[in-house]
Amino acid sequence: MKKRVSLLLAIVMVFMAFCGFGMSVNADTRTVIKFAAQDDSTPATQVLIDEFNKSQNKYKVEWVKMTNDSGQMHDQLMTSLSSGSSEYDVISMDVVWAGEFAAAGFISPIDMNMYKDGLQKNLYNAGSMTAGSYMGKQYTLPYFPDLGLLFFRSDIVSATDAAKLVTGNYTYDDLYNMAKSYKGKRGTTDGFVFQAKQYEGLTCNVTEFTGGLTDLKAGLETMKKFVTSDFVPKDILNYTEAETHNSFINGKSVFARNWPYQYGMLADAPVKTYQVGIAPLPKGSTVGGWLLGINKNSKNAEGAWEFIKYTSGWTGQMIMSRKGAYLPGYNYLLTDERVENPLLSYEGLQNAMKATISRPISASYSKVSDTIQVNVHKYLSGGQDLNTTVTNINNALK
Repeated sequence: MKKRVSLLLAIVMVFMAFCGFGMSVNADTRTVIKFAAQDDSTPATQVLIDEFNKSQNKYKVEWVKMTNDSGQMHDQLMTSLSSGSSEYDVISMDVVWAGEFAAAGFISPIDMNMYKDGLQKNLYNAGSMTAGSYMGKQYTLPYFPDLGLLFFRSDIVSATDAAKLVTGNYTYDDLYNMAKSYKGKRGTTDGFVFQAKQYEGLTCNVTEFTGGLTDLKAGLETMKKFVTSDFVPKDILNYTEAETHNSFINGKSVFARNWPYQYGMLADAPVKTYQVGIAPLPKGSTVGGWLLGINKNSKNAEGAWEFIKYTSGWTGQMIMSRKGAYLPGYNYLLTDERVENPLLSYEGLQNAMKATISRPISASYSKVSDTIQVNVHKYLSGGQDLNTTVTNINNALK
């Protein structure tokens, strides 16, 4: 009898162990990777995460949705990272935060990861890679890039001038002369509009006019030449992106410096896409957009890297481009017809993507940008001389 009971108990225990084992197989035991990123008005980010999770059985990415207010998100991340928290594994960040986060030791360098996986920097958008580099080390890969562009009225600008613009092989003096010459054609009132108000947009424009702040004096002199011309609006020093796109899409300006989103506004505007050309800016286009990095305190750094590698690579960037119309940060996709992004059909955009430049990479970026904005706006409005302006900016850049 005792033997039967013992045998029965043994059978039950084996059965329970087997069932328990079966349950653990069916349960998702993958390592969870926490991804801190803003909400996405398109399906792209969710599709990206779902496809990564289906592509392998070791990691499961969970999206921690952050506020869409960039300033607030920056502060949230700073609070978390400065406390040494590991609540986020992968961090999405505005391109201008990377230097600050790297200098503070909040994110890990990825050079060895790239080396082990045979990834070269030239696979990715140049401006994004520069923005994510600090003190000779690479800290990020592109999530999605953005960049400044020159929009122009192709139904006004001559074929010869348009061809020159599209290559990017022209100067700001050439643009000045064209804007002056074409102003007034087809009902336009302005030759050129851009962002000259005292805010972050001015820093982006200064970066472009000065070739990445490499020639401050000449670049700022050129900016003032435009500001004081008779072919820009009298209130150009109050222009942001909104005033710029309103001017262009409503047929008031021949040329406009703005971001790619302006193209999407043409669908319901007086000016249509077939009337518009796109070109690089003469000394390079300021890169915007977002980057991906690994929290230095992540307990799942290997999985974080695998997700970043996937997201910034061919598959991930294809998903972001097709599902969200984001510009790809993986260069091979720039000429891949399967991306199905109408902007990529423009040769001028293709050329601009290859000639991006970054704003200053600094551990104190906010202070540097503020110095640029304040001093340049004073100079452009006539309240400060050029030499003082250049000296103050150079001191901030040191």
